[in-house]
Amino acid sequence: MTILDGKKIAAEIRAELKAQIADLLANHQRAPKLGIVIVGHNPASETYVNNKMKACLEVGIEAIRIAFEDSITEKELLAEVDKLNHDDSIDGFIVQLPLPKHIDEQTITSAIDYRKDVDGLTPENVGRATKGLPCIISATPRGIRELLSRYAIPTDGKHIVVIGRSNIVGKPMASLLMQKHERGNATVTLCHSHTAHLKEICLSADIIIVAVGHPGLLTADMVSPGATVIDVGITRVDDSQSERGYRIKGDVDFDNVAPKCDFITPVPGGVGPMTIVSLLQNALQAYNSKR
Repeated sequence: MTILDGKKIAAEIRAELKAQIADLLANHQRAPKLGIVIVGHNPASETYVNNKMKACLEVGIEAIRIAFEDSITEKELLAEVDKLNHDDSIDGFIVQLPLPKHIDEQTITSAIDYRKDVDGLTPENVGRATKGLPCIISATPRGIRELLSRYAIPTDGKHIVVIGRSNIVGKPMASLLMQKHERGNATVTLCHSHTAHLKEICLSADIIIVAVGHPGLLTADMVSPGATVIDVGITRVDDSQSERGYRIKGDVDFDNVAPKCDFITPVPGGVGPMTIVSLLQNALQAYNSKR
């Protein structure tokens, strides 16, 4: 059994990005510039934004934090998105989710210029990805595909089960893996909360990607020997024995599933670091496309 070390692979990619950006500066080009919009004071969002800012700084991407109070209206936020769309100094930007309940997330993400959409969530990027056209790919699916590639885990001809149908992970992940591509060409089954016979479906899988936010959902009796398991779930579970008062759990019953697997991701330290580094790759892609 091999642990898919997202921290290690993300560090390798950051080093590659740092070298590429250093070359740009050496050739008298400016650094890529990323805008990170955050609305309100959600503690988890604050942490994610801080981690993204730190990662940008490490590789040489200029990042600006654009903060608004949660009292901002949807109309006002749309106006701010429009400003960023037309700001030539910014190559790409994200709007950190979730947003306050009075703001429709789909409305906001749909308003982002797809060429600056480094989260890969606009209808244009989603549609282009589905058709196999050049686009910016959603960060978590891109990170998972990169992790599989760097560990030389083939997808061609494999049966891959994706559990979860979110617009951020499940749907784009399934679409990406079925494309005519050397890192695709898989037969993909997309499962969700209404899927019947989930256990039987998973037992037929070569690779299982689970992204539902349900701790311990995937158990050992659902996994065939030699499978690869990718755990995208991140849930805080109360734990009085921990210094922080909680611990992070994934969607996989890791201790019991891991011995059956050829490859498996840990939580934390698996997919999470790959998501952030994929955002950096997307930012550089947006910059290069603009050039």
